[in-house]
Amino acid sequence: MRLNELTPAEGSKKKSKRVGRGPGSGHGKTACKGHKGQKSRSGGGKGPGFEGGQMPLIRRVPKRGFRNLFKKEYAIVNLKDLERLSDIDLIDPDILMNEGLIKGYKDGVKILGEGNIERAITCRAHKFSKTAQEKILSAGGRIELIGGR
Repeated sequence: MRLNELTPAEGSKKKSKRVGRGPGSGHGKTACKGHKGQKSRSGGGKGPGFEGGQMPLIRRVPKRGFRNLFKKEYAIVNLKDLERLSDIDLIDPDILMNEGLIKGYKDGVKILGEGNIERAITCRAHKFSKTAQEKILSAGGRIELIGGR
């Protein structure tokens, strides 16, 4: 048996009702919709969520909260995590991803100051906290801000 030889089982496909095709078809004139009324009109019928005139649930439940469309989401890395990368001197987002410290970054990477760093590193990120900045510089390292995100 080949794909082009496949056919539906006998009697499994019912022909659709052809409505509005003249009086000889038996489904002409009103096209099986009766006379007048809401459901005979195009677009007629009640929408989803209509509860028979009762105030719909979506309107009964109070509105809550606010979603800021312009909020930036940074992948966060602490200094204690950077200290574990002992053999790497230049740290940037791609290296952090390769080492498994971050999964991805939407709006950038932010370095926070939790923990200490004992060696001089060059760190490239989109943002730094003040404490992280101070600790990296006091250890003899450099920070580079990445723009464009």
